[in-house]
Amino acid sequence: MIDIKIERTTAPKQKPDQSKLGFGNYFTDHMFVMNYTEGEGWHDARVIPYQNFSLSPAAMVFHYAQEMFEGLKAYKTPDGHVQLFRPQKNIERMNNTNLRMCIPQVDPDDVLTAIKTLVSVDKDWVPENEGTSLYIRPFIFATDAHLGVHVAKTYIFCIILSPVGSYYPEGINPVKIFIETEYVRAVKGGTGYAKVGGNYAASLIGQEKAEKLGYAQVLWLDGIEHKYIDEVGAMNVFFVIDGEVITPTLETGSILPGVTRASCIDLLRSWGYKVTERRLAVDEVIAAQKAGKLDEAFGTGTAAVISPIGELNDDGDKMIVNGGKIGPISQKLYDNLTGIQWGRLEDKLGWTVKVD
Repeated sequence: MIDIKIERTTAPKQKPDQSKLGFGNYFTDHMFVMNYTEGEGWHDARVIPYQNFSLSPAAMVFHYAQEMFEGLKAYKTPDGHVQLFRPQKNIERMNNTNLRMCIPQVDPDDVLTAIKTLVSVDKDWVPENEGTSLYIRPFIFATDAHLGVHVAKTYIFCIILSPVGSYYPEGINPVKIFIETEYVRAVKGGTGYAKVGGNYAASLIGQEKAEKLGYAQVLWLDGIEHKYIDEVGAMNVFFVIDGEVITPTLETGSILPGVTRASCIDLLRSWGYKVTERRLAVDEVIAAQKAGKLDEAFGTGTAAVISPIGELNDDGDKMIVNGGKIGPISQKLYDNLTGIQWGRLEDKLGWTVKVD
C-alpha cells in the first residue's frame, strides 16, 4: 500500500463562484506528487500545497515531449458524498499510454489511492451546482537534465484538481463541427490511441482554422487516405444512421479509447440499440445526411460528457443534423450518464467509486 505524506496549506485560496467556473480556470489548494528514479522506482508520494515546479531548462520533457496525461472527474451526490466515475478505466488507459511512451508503469491501486486521497483533502472544492464537477488531471513527465534523444531515467507524477462547469459554452446545446481535410491528427502506428500532449499540439492548427470559421471543433479524418472518420477534437464521435448507432473502430490505433465512449456503447446495447464499431467514411455520413437518414451525431468525452452535433461543414457545404437540435439518443445518454455520475440514478453497473 502506498504511503502518502500530507502537508496541508496554510493559505487556503478563495473558492470561485460556482456559476462562473468555465473549464480549467481554477485550481484547488493541494496537489499530489510522486517521483521516479531509475533503480529505485516510484517513491516519495505526497500531497502538498499547490505550487510551481522548478525544472532545469534542459529537462527532457521540454525537448522530447516524453509525457502523458489523463482526465477524470469527481462528483458531489445529492446526499453530500463525493464519488468518481470508472476511475479504473482511466488508470488502465494511463498505463497503456505509459507503455507507448516508455514511461514506467504505476501500480493501479496506488494511482486510485492517490486520486482518492487528494480529492478527500480538497473535497470542499467539489462544486455542487447543476452541471459542475471536480476535474482530475493526473500527468507524468520526464525530468532528466539532458540533451539527447533517449528514454528518461527520472519522472514526476502529479495530480491537480480543477472545479469546472461545461466544457463548451454551448453546454448540452448542439455544436458546429468543421470537417478537416488538410491536416491530420494521428496515424496508425503513432500515438493516436495514447493520451499525450503531442496529439493535441498536432490538432491545434486545425482547431484554430475551425474557430476562425465559427466552429467549435474539428472532425478529424484518417492520416493516410483522408477518407475515414477518426474523432472530433477532444472527443470520440457517434453517428446515428437510419436507426443504427455507428462509431469509428479503435482497431486503427489512431483513436483514443474514451471511457465515456465505452460507457455509451454499454448503455446503448443494454437498451437494445444496434451499435456498430467500424471504419466509417465521411462520404457515407454526407450521403446519409443528404438522403435524410442521418438521425443524430454526437461527441463523447469526460470533459463534455455528451456534445450533440448540430452542423457539419464539408468544405463550405453546411449540413444541418436533426434540425440543429439535440436528438433523443443523445439526450437519453446524457441524462443517464450524468444521472449515474452525480448519484441521481442508481448505478446498476458498478461504475462509481466512493471517495468518502
